[in-house]
Amino acid sequence: MPKYLTSLALPSLAALIAGGLLTLSFAPFNYWWCSLLSLGLFAWLLAPGRGTAQLTGKGTYWLALCYGFGLFSTGASWVYVSITDFGNSSPLLGVILTGGFVAILAVVFALPFMLLSRFRARPASFALAFAALWFVSEWLRTWMFTGFPWLFAGYGHIHTWLAGWAPVLSVYGIGLLLAFSAAVCALLARRAFESWKSASAISLVMAALLLWPAGLLLSHIEWTQADDRAVTVGLVQANIPQEKKWLPEFRGETIRRYQSATENLERQGVDVVIWPEAALPLLYHHAPNLMQALQDNAVNTETDLITGILYDTEQDLRRVVHNSAAVFGSEQQLYHKRHLVPFGEYVPLEDWIRGTIEFFNLPTSFIRPGPEGQQPLRAGSLHWAPLICYEIVYPQLVAKSSGEAQVLLTLSNDAWFGRSIGPLQHMQMAQMRALETGRYLVRGTNTGVTAIVAPNGHILEQLPQFEQATLIGKVEARSGFTPFMVIGVWALVALAALMLAAAALLQRRPATTTEAVFAREIAD
Repeated sequence: MPKYLTSLALPSLAALIAGGLLTLSFAPFNYWWCSLLSLGLFAWLLAPGRGTAQLTGKGTYWLALCYGFGLFSTGASWVYVSITDFGNSSPLLGVILTGGFVAILAVVFALPFMLLSRFRARPASFALAFAALWFVSEWLRTWMFTGFPWLFAGYGHIHTWLAGWAPVLSVYGIGLLLAFSAAVCALLARRAFESWKSASAISLVMAALLLWPAGLLLSHIEWTQADDRAVTVGLVQANIPQEKKWLPEFRGETIRRYQSATENLERQGVDVVIWPEAALPLLYHHAPNLMQALQDNAVNTETDLITGILYDTEQDLRRVVHNSAAVFGSEQQLYHKRHLVPFGEYVPLEDWIRGTIEFFNLPTSFIRPGPEGQQPLRAGSLHWAPLICYEIVYPQLVAKSSGEAQVLLTLSNDAWFGRSIGPLQHMQMAQMRALETGRYLVRGTNTGVTAIVAPNGHILEQLPQFEQATLIGKVEARSGFTPFMVIGVWALVALAALMLAAAALLQRRPATTTEAVFAREIAD
């Protein structure tokens, strides 16, 4: 075994535990302080100072890998449920596939931290680099291998002072600021400064402390404006068991549940009825009579209907199926999902692996992505930005889709996650999108969490999970742009690059006596 691994046995265990702690900051646990403790312990393991480990690039990467494995093996444990309970895989195969998935995520998470060993000569360099590389790690997970932007540190801060930064810097920025605060705490714990009263120590501590009240002040700013238009929405949570959803013999019961609930909502005077993702277990053009009936009913009752449905069409002389949202009523419209879920909606390397195991043959794994540049849906006099299931977890995708829309709409079917923590994490991420864009968010699901979220990210109305029920609430039109909607993620990429450049410049300054001692300890 390599020497750097044998010397890092205890730090590796600590990194593994630290990664698991971050999961406790997310829903359903919501212990926000665990994120500061988690990142603080991770930074403490990597920071320069008295008693610090002798870390090379390989050692830093290994500890980051352990941290990532601890985070994803706990926070993404719901993947096992999807694979075994609904992917019809054996428990052993489920463990193997989940373990491989977690390992890949841990590798991607750890990649940027290989550079951190180059920024340990000075405390200020370390703090800047640690925060910047934390952002890079989360940003990489947004797009590498099609992306898995789950378990970002900022999600645990929907209700803390740092939430005020979300409309400005998004969940990415909250994570960056949190990582900077954690790094400063770690440096203090490591006694990495020549003196606690040195200019460097005071400057870093003051910067870290001011970030939190600054977020509180920002939370009082209304970045978007109310348009004095509101609609009453009714959401149907039909609670269709996933194992029965696609059975032909259960199709009639599914349609009955939705129609019965809709009739009840119409009698209560709602303006828009919303059904979840792929609510009807059939293709759009395979049920023309039903589609016409939905349209006629919406017109006759003056109640628009938005539903998820699989939409089939001809493209290039072949049949193509989209995961779509359809509007029935005064104006019929369609939106086709753009960002698909690997294996759930399409199979990567399909010609090679489809058919090898049953998990690669899920009933909806033949979907094709919709085009870019689709317009908002119009229903109940409002413009809705539709995001189907997985799309809501992409900050820049939602920000880009929200500019011309007045309300966010996300349709999902989290029955795939069973009774795991996955659906509650998914709901929390949707809350962050409302906060980042300053808009109401309406979330319709099959088994929960069905909810209406205010522009500040707080849940206004919510249905209990795994119950057949309906929800009625009001949403207001909002217009305008938050700073994040304007600057986007590339401004944060530039900020991280500047932080790394500043850290590199600080490294070149003559070291103090204390810092020189630390540098020699690390090099030995």
